[in-house]
Amino acid sequence: MDSALVIGGTRFIGRHTVEEFLDHDYDVTVFNRGNHDNPFAGNDRVDHVRGDRTDDAALERARETVAPDIVIDCVAYHPRDVRVATDIFADVSAYVYVSSGASYGAERVPKREDETPLEPCDDEQAVDDSPRTYPNRKAAGDRAVFSAAGNGVNAMAVRPTVVYGPHDYTERLDYWLHRVAEYDRVVVPGDGLSLWQFAYVEDVASALRIVAERGEAGEAYNVGDRHVPTLGQWIELIADAMDRPVTPVGASANELATAMLAPEEFPLYRDSPHLLSTEKLHALGWESTPHEKALAKTVTEHRKSGRTGEDEGPDRESEEILLDPI
Repeated sequence: MDSALVIGGTRFIGRHTVEEFLDHDYDVTVFNRGNHDNPFAGNDRVDHVRGDRTDDAALERARETVAPDIVIDCVAYHPRDVRVATDIFADVSAYVYVSSGASYGAERVPKREDETPLEPCDDEQAVDDSPRTYPNRKAAGDRAVFSAAGNGVNAMAVRPTVVYGPHDYTERLDYWLHRVAEYDRVVVPGDGLSLWQFAYVEDVASALRIVAERGEAGEAYNVGDRHVPTLGQWIELIADAMDRPVTPVGASANELATAMLAPEEFPLYRDSPHLLSTEKLHALGWESTPHEKALAKTVTEHRKSGRTGEDEGPDRESEEILLDPI
């Protein structure tokens, strides 16, 4: 039986990745600091090696302990992380770096792996920890993958767009799920026409496995839903999944300004389209999950979670100025 080492592996993308590899008969080990609850505690099919991924010696011990066939790197946030990992795991059958659709440095519709330029990353950005430099650091990680592949490492990158699904601790989608669950009318910024492609987390996990098994060294693969609804259409899909009679109320930037709001204050709003071509991944045999099925699972977990996402966007009182003007 082949073995997979998942760096990260207990919170969101990593958690689903572990389940994906288990479902396909891999022995799985998670490597992390153990700072979060381990959903696989007590599962005799999942081993846990404790360590900090920024500690080179700890990564080397993980390699010696596990001797993995495949490494999935879910928590590489600096280019050095990727350079070190591709060196330590140079002899594995496949190393897959979880990059991001944010690594693209030009607005194209769609963004394509081998055409759209990546963000630059200077020495200062490479060691920064702020959200502002996240795209730059992810792009530099991609370039580290390409460099490692040039040196004979079977290293690849997977670029998800914004990820949603069960156990999403960011609470971005929870904001909208909570709105739909609690109110009959929901304010949607930009007249509901914001187009930001999402990626269902189980599809990201399957993409990571498929790329590890079938991908080519030095290649990057976009992952995102094959059908891309607007934000207003997402509200309608969520309402259907929750069986709620909800009316999305589109609000332009000028209308929002009357309530001292801006479109950018709403989670998952984007002023320009963000769409990734997924043809390259699709050619490997990957498919995305229909929205109805993905949202059914997402809604079920959301209702059990207690998450509301209310801190991720405007409060209801501000919205009511738009919904019930004097």
